[in-house]
Amino acid sequence: MTKEFYSNGKLLLSGEYVILDGAVGLALPTSYGQSLRITKNETPYVHWKSTAADNSVWFETELDAKSLEIRKSSDIATAKTLQKILREANKLNHEFLFGSQGYTISSVLDFDRSWGLGSSSTLINNIAQWAKIDAYQLLWNAFSGSGYDIACAQHDSAILYHLEQRQPIVEAVVFNPPFKDELYFIHLNKKQNSREGIAQYRNQSFNKPDLIKSISTITNALLASTTISEFRDLLLAHENLIAKNLKLSTVKSERFPDYLGGIKSLGAWGGDFILATGNSDTPKYFKGKGYNTVIPFRNIIL
Repeated sequence: MTKEFYSNGKLLLSGEYVILDGAVGLALPTSYGQSLRITKNETPYVHWKSTAADNSVWFETELDAKSLEIRKSSDIATAKTLQKILREANKLNHEFLFGSQGYTISSVLDFDRSWGLGSSSTLINNIAQWAKIDAYQLLWNAFSGSGYDIACAQHDSAILYHLEQRQPIVEAVVFNPPFKDELYFIHLNKKQNSREGIAQYRNQSFNKPDLIKSISTITNALLASTTISEFRDLLLAHENLIAKNLKLSTVKSERFPDYLGGIKSLGAWGGDFILATGNSDTPKYFKGKGYNTVIPFRNIIL
């Protein structure tokens, strides 16, 4: 008997680091994600294989089914991360992976691993579905983060997300702006470490309640905006607020000062995707700067 699970990737349009402290963020599940296929085998081992979007195998490991000790692996660091997730899942459901039953497991990404669309969150949500446990709890027990990426993994529409007394509050919403064909997502050719970004945010001193309120207000205005000019102005206001409080330069002032449209960082600043408002010339501009992954809104958002 084979079990299969699938989770959506994510893009966080607003909220960034402040979502950790209770700000409302607008998050968009992507049409890209990760699948997990599990089949029982006749050995006392868990054979794990992770495949990239180009069908290449980027990681393989074999674990003892009972102890989850690593027997062999193509990448020990990745194997230890997987081992940690599986062990935390077992703590949340003691019947999960209990005993000597072996499995052959295939995890398949349908997006480039460097894109930062949620290779970890989609994996955690898939494992949580398999183990029949709370995916947020698994995330927080194994790592950290706000959990918005888990919410995206589980939803097929845009969401408003915030934390209230450490509990995730998710509201499914419609984000289908009339100007969506003027929105582009551009990858910055670099995967940003979100844990480093969070640490930098935590090290800053600023008026947290004011920032939370301002970002939440912008989030709701972004969702309600009906014109590209209004939307662009809100992106700029959001960028300037985060830049001021983190004492960082905006990505537009640093890399694209001559771009005529609006630009906003998404997620941890310094890597992964940015959002740009523009027109049919937008892909040409960014590709001319060496950024070849330019994806129109309708090609990446569910």
